[in-house]
Amino acid sequence: MTASGAPRWAAALRWGSLLAYLPLAHVAGTTSSPAWAAAALVDLVVVVWIDGLCAPRLGAWCAAGLCLAAIAGLAATDLILLPLLLVPAAFVGLLAWWFARSLRAGRTPVITRIVAGVYAQTLEELSPRHHRYTRRLTGFWAALLAALALANLSLALIAVPDGVLARLGVDAPVAVTRAQWSLFANVLNYGVVGAAMAIEYHWRKRVFPQRPYRNFAEFLRRLAALGPGFWRDLFR
Repeated sequence: MTASGAPRWAAALRWGSLLAYLPLAHVAGTTSSPAWAAAALVDLVVVVWIDGLCAPRLGAWCAAGLCLAAIAGLAATDLILLPLLLVPAAFVGLLAWWFARSLRAGRTPVITRIVAGVYAQTLEELSPRHHRYTRRLTGFWAALLAALALANLSLALIAVPDGVLARLGVDAPVAVTRAQWSLFANVLNYGVVGAAMAIEYHWRKRVFPQRPYRNFAEFLRRLAALGPGFWRDLFR
């Protein structure tokens, strides 16, 4: 059992469900299929509530039950596709806010805390150069994710034939197809994030030639080794 009371396999199920969401949402977006849309939303319920369902906690079961009831009600209508339009903007926007709030006075930037964990050092032991770099990098991720969230929301508004504005009976000055929206929201969105991570990693190797990891694979292993408690505290 983990500290949250959920079995250890719950984390694996969450990650598996998270990875499954992207293809499910993309198929739903390109086919406008209510069945695929419902499957994607059910998968999202698993991602959000799996710990509470496995613990088990009554609040999580009630919340998940209400979500599933709403999905079942929407599945009989074409409105089931509407939440999928807004999920990418909401998710990326929430991440942008998470990075940005850590830059406020009295808080430690997200990347600074991660680097301290990877280096197995306290915040005080990190060099001033590391503090400056990680603060700027945290700001970069906040800005990039905010821009992606705005792009996702804009495309969700102007998608046709069942985007937000179209459903409100408003003719957008420009429009994209739902398939084009889905390509950006469920594929290119995360490609941009992955490319930014890769570019920053190679730049970091030049800025900090002395690192406690030899390659990207070892860097990822160190991130995983920080453990669920570290990541849970980081998201608070």
